[in-house]
Amino acid sequence: MDAVKKKKFKADSHALKPVVMVGQAGLTAAVLAEIESALDIHELIKVKIRAERDARKTICDEICTSTKAELVQSIGQVIVIYRLNPKK
Repeated sequence: MDAVKKKKFKADSHALKPVVMVGQAGLTAAVLAEIESALDIHELIKVKIRAERDARKTICDEICTSTKAELVQSIGQVIVIYRLNPKK
C-alpha cells in the first residue's frame, strides 16, 4: 500500500466505529469469520482488541495474515484494516 492510499484510508477511518471486538476469549474462529464478512462488505474496518499490548500486536498480525488484509493504522486498542473486495 502506498503512502497516498494509506493517508486517504486513515482519513476515511476517522468516522468509523469498531465493527468487531476481540474480547477475553481472544481471536476465535467466529471472530475471524465476522472480520472476514465485515471486510467483504465494507473493505475498510476498525477492530477493537481488548488485550495487553504484546497480545494486541500478536492478534493484529494474526488477523492481517489470516484475512489477507493490510494494516492501515493501530492506535491503542483499535486497529484499522483494509482489504480490497474484487467484486465491488
